[in-house]
Amino acid sequence: MKRIGQFLLTALLLALATTLARANNPDAVLGVWKNGEGTGMVQIYKRGDKYFGRVVWLKVPNNPDGTPRTDVNNPEEKLRTRPLKGLENLRNFVYKGENVWEEGQVYDPKTGNDYSCEMKLVDANTLEVRGYIGVSLFGRTDVWKRQVKKS
Repeated sequence: MKRIGQFLLTALLLALATTLARANNPDAVLGVWKNGEGTGMVQIYKRGDKYFGRVVWLKVPNNPDGTPRTDVNNPEEKLRTRPLKGLENLRNFVYKGENVWEEGQVYDPKTGNDYSCEMKLVDANTLEVRGYIGVSLFGRTDVWKRQVKKS
């Protein structure tokens, strides 16, 4: 019986240590994530001490005529011809601790709008991405699922 108690205590301490290590890992967000609709994947990467993301996969990558989809809804006319694949749509996130990245922006190619944004890593494979205008209370959260972890 004593061995079972020691085993359970060891398992509990190991689980706690793993959780704490993940909670204090700014790079835990790195990797490829599929958006909630399943229509695109974004690779999150680090540049300096900030985090960014770019579109690396689209469910529908081409227009009906076979040409690559472009940023047709961008309010700047000169940017409407840039391809969606490769587009940097997450910018300038800062790790704040406890699996939270804030002070970023997200670009929505469906609307051509930029929003303030924060991200929260719920678990190793689930990321909540919240875009908002003004304060976080007025926004929308999309749940992304990890596809590939950065090695």
